[in-house]
Amino acid sequence: VNILGLIPGTRVSDKYIVVTAHYDHVGVRDGHVYNGADDNASGVATMLELAKRLKDSPPEHSVLIVALDGEERGLLGAKEFVEAPPVPLSSMVMNINFDMTARADVDNFLWVTGTYQHPEFRPLLDQIPANGSIRLAFGKDRPEDTGSDNWVFASDHGAFHRAGVAFLYFGVNFHEDYHKPSDDYERVNPAAFQSATELAIEGFRRLDAGLSR
Repeated sequence: VNILGLIPGTRVSDKYIVVTAHYDHVGVRDGHVYNGADDNASGVATMLELAKRLKDSPPEHSVLIVALDGEERGLLGAKEFVEAPPVPLSSMVMNINFDMTARADVDNFLWVTGTYQHPEFRPLLDQIPANGSIRLAFGKDRPEDTGSDNWVFASDHGAFHRAGVAFLYFGVNFHEDYHKPSDDYERVNPAAFQSATELAIEGFRRLDAGLSR
């Protein structure tokens, strides 16, 4: 079950930035509850904060806010979205996907994956300054990045990429609680999470403004 919202654009209302975050997690395994505070309650929270601010300060492009289901079962919600899109895929200028945005203090980076595939996005983000101790880092998307170090298809943005929609993925590096019952809110450093969210929102703003020119 995907949940969609629409925020009309002020200048380019017929083109859409699709902002996604998956709201499912792995559930209960062997009697252990996997709450998924970072994966991916954090990404949903970042997306909802962005949506709140866009209601107060509307974007230039129209924005689809999409809470996706079934990511942990093989990107099921994202695949369904691109197979039966609410607007034509050709009208989607890009997908911005938030998945794991809380634990940026693991290396003090909020990673941005996809600028290798879409280098036109990099100049729009390069000048964003650090927020507190957290700053943007670019990568995990080159041919030499192999296995779990390549994130091009690691989350819902992979379905958009396969469908020919430009993408950027914002997320933190792996940490010791990834896909474990210990991925709980007590492990989140609120300051690092807030900084990562501010960076993600600033990234959206610069992309929204830059892509409309």
